[in-house]
Amino acid sequence: MPRSLTGAATAPGRAKFARPGQAICGTVRAMDEDGYFGEEVAATYDDQESGMFSPATVDAAADVLAELAGGGRALELGIGTGRIALPLARRGVPVHGIDMSQAMVARLRAKPGGEAIGVTIGDFATTRVDGTFSLAYLVFNTIMNLTTQEAQVACFRNVAAHLEPGGCFVIEVHIPQLRRLTPGQNVLPFHVSPTGWAYDVYDFATQAMSSNYVEITHGRGEYNSIPFRYVWPAELDLMAQLAGMRLRARWDGWTRAPFTSESDQHVSVWEKPAS
Repeated sequence: MPRSLTGAATAPGRAKFARPGQAICGTVRAMDEDGYFGEEVAATYDDQESGMFSPATVDAAADVLAELAGGGRALELGIGTGRIALPLARRGVPVHGIDMSQAMVARLRAKPGGEAIGVTIGDFATTRVDGTFSLAYLVFNTIMNLTTQEAQVACFRNVAAHLEPGGCFVIEVHIPQLRRLTPGQNVLPFHVSPTGWAYDVYDFATQAMSSNYVEITHGRGEYNSIPFRYVWPAELDLMAQLAGMRLRARWDGWTRAPFTSESDQHVSVWEKPAS
């Protein structure tokens, strides 16, 4: 299931639901000018206990990205609160970010070193920034926030326009879990508890999907639904070709384990030709 809502790695949706036998009294939170990462989410985003925030995960990602940057500048699409940008900058890589959410970026600014990182507010599929970069990256399923194939292709072309010759574009994204669905099923639960549940809904004809969250607090229910577009590795490779890039490496994750037919995620690296 996706974990990214506006370009930053996501916090699960907040939903409240009634206990059995109680009436449901709920709200639906809509997207605002900060996308799905407005102030309500940004305020507690860094409090998550998800593995994506573990030092081992963050350090492994930052180490790989620092190596690929090769001493040049890095462009993070969906920089959010700086989960990856800050440790990457501490490794000596100059980082610039693009993000839709001013609330998330405000949290980045408040952290040590955050003021030194340049950020442009906008849609990372089309927003241009000054200069060129040796590395651009999209982590934790963020490419799926672009909900049409056209927008995903535009993102690759936007990245190619920012990259120096020989520069790299890195995407971390999960493999759609369609193999877990039984025939005729298009809903896949990924969290169930007495106080809430979460599930993905797939549209196989369009590759549209949504992650849906329901949670209960004091008998009041809140429901959130976030749209995505799932995308296959081969489709991403074709998008890279359309943007003038070629596949350089693909791994199961940041440890660079081999990517296989059993992998449920991949970290892929495309390269802009040097000439």
